[in-house]
Amino acid sequence: MQFRYFSIPAILLYVASMVSCKGPVGSTSPEWSGNPVIQGWYADPEAVIYGDRYWIYPTYSDAYEKQVHFDCFSSPDLVRWTKHERILDTAEVRWARRAMWAPGVMEKGGQYYLFFGANDVHEGEVGGIGVAVAGKPEGPYRDLIGKPLINNIINGAQPIDQFVFHDRDGSYYLIYGGWQHCNIVRLNDSFTGLVPLPDGSMVKEITPEGYVEGPVMFIREGKYYFMWSEGGWTGPDYRVAYAIADNPFGPFSRIGTILQQDSTVATGAGHHSLLNIPGSDDWVIVYHRRPLGEASPHHRVTCIDRMAFDDQGHILPVKITFEGVTPRPLKTSAGN
Repeated sequence: MQFRYFSIPAILLYVASMVSCKGPVGSTSPEWSGNPVIQGWYADPEAVIYGDRYWIYPTYSDAYEKQVHFDCFSSPDLVRWTKHERILDTAEVRWARRAMWAPGVMEKGGQYYLFFGANDVHEGEVGGIGVAVAGKPEGPYRDLIGKPLINNIINGAQPIDQFVFHDRDGSYYLIYGGWQHCNIVRLNDSFTGLVPLPDGSMVKEITPEGYVEGPVMFIREGKYYFMWSEGGWTGPDYRVAYAIADNPFGPFSRIGTILQQDSTVATGAGHHSLLNIPGSDDWVIVYHRRPLGEASPHHRVTCIDRMAFDDQGHILPVKITFEGVTPRPLKTSAGN
């Protein structure tokens, strides 16, 4: 038998490559994304497909006073990610001073919009949900209206964690809210203000049982799926639940939990977004979680795993992993 001897640094490099699940050292075709999928402390990830690339727009996870900018990340295949730094910060958003949270993004008319929360606003303070725009997904973004789009606390919902939803009839909605309350409002064509909902009201509460924050909505096979985060964002009980309705206004009755901690992998799995791989019924969930044994409330990392449905259209519980997902390249406009 032949024995091979390695230096300590070589052994550490080999072990790191195996743990990351990204194939042999120096490989140009990783087999798995690995989790966390991006490096650094990032939470509340919003995932989207623009053209031939996947994008993740997360919160920079740190003390509120240090949350003064956003970075984003792009990938051709869900495995290899490129960081785009400081796409928006408080130097551009003059009314924002801290706690820039949870981007929600949308492309419309060749422009790229980034909605965000700022200032951890309370009654009588300046802050809430803002909107910025850019000519490219990676920015730089500029403040679109120079003030919060939604500043006031309505129906008990703190104006944070906004999700942009494009309905089948062409309407654009913001679904938002912290403090265990969730509202839906309708955006005007320029995303500079709000217009009445179909019933004539300006704001409608759609809070389901167990809701805390982090709303997400999507349509599958004609049904409206509403998802949200429950529990405390700093605790191990943070998790994601869902409901199904026939329209974006509900009513939404809680069906069950689909994402939560695994004591062998990580705790506090929640505040997610979704990607439907084009041309398929394959889905991935992009979320944050807390590494095992971590004491800092700010140590949250962005991860990605598979999500699937049963024959009745119910979402199956997600298994959180260290491996992540395998490459899923997007086709270019030329079909390559």
